[in-house]
Amino acid sequence: MMRGLLVAFEGLDQSGKQTQAEGLRNFILEQGRECHLLSFPDYDTAIGSEISKALHGGRDYAADTLQLLYVANRYEKRAMIETLLASGTTFVCDRYVASSIAYGESQGVDAAWLSDIQRFLPAADLTIVLDIAPETAVQRKSGNRDRYERDLALLSRVRQSYLRQGTQEGWRVLDGQRPKADVSRDVITAVAPLLAQP
Repeated sequence: MMRGLLVAFEGLDQSGKQTQAEGLRNFILEQGRECHLLSFPDYDTAIGSEISKALHGGRDYAADTLQLLYVANRYEKRAMIETLLASGTTFVCDRYVASSIAYGESQGVDAAWLSDIQRFLPAADLTIVLDIAPETAVQRKSGNRDRYERDLALLSRVRQSYLRQGTQEGWRVLDGQRPKADVSRDVITAVAPLLAQP
C-alpha cells in the first residue's frame, strides 16, 4: 500500500493557512484519496488548553517552556499520524514543526534544539510558507489578537525565520498577499507531483 503524504502550511497568522489547507484537503479528496486536516495547536487537549491560556494572558511561561508545550501538543497526535500515513492517508497541517522553530528562535530559543526535540515526529513531505508582511497580518485581523499577533517586531523575526527555513529542500515559499485563487493554483502545482508518485 502506498504511504500517505504530510503537507504542512506555515506562515504568520492571517496569511491564509487555514483557507489554503482546507482547499488542498478538498482537492486531494476529489482525487479519490483519503485526507485529513490537522490544525496546530489543538486547543481541545489539556496541553492545548494551557497554550491558549498562555497566548491570552492567563499563564506566563518562558519562551522555551511555551515551545515545549507546542511540541508536546504535536506529539499527542504522533501515533495517529504515523498509523494513518502508513495506511495511505494524506495529512494537511495548518502549522507544524516549523512553527516552533520560527516563533521560538524569534524569542532567542535555539533553533537546532527546537528542531532536535521534534525529530521523532513524522517529517513533512512538503512545507509551504505563505509569506505576508507583518503589517498585512495586522490589517487582516484588527481585533482580538493574541500576544504574538500584537508584536510587530516579533512577527518580523518570525517571518525571517520562515524565509530562512524556506530555502531547504522540500519547501516552497509563496506570496500570500496575492488573491486566494492565485495562491491556491500555486499550492496545487506544488503538491500535484507528490500525489502522482507511486
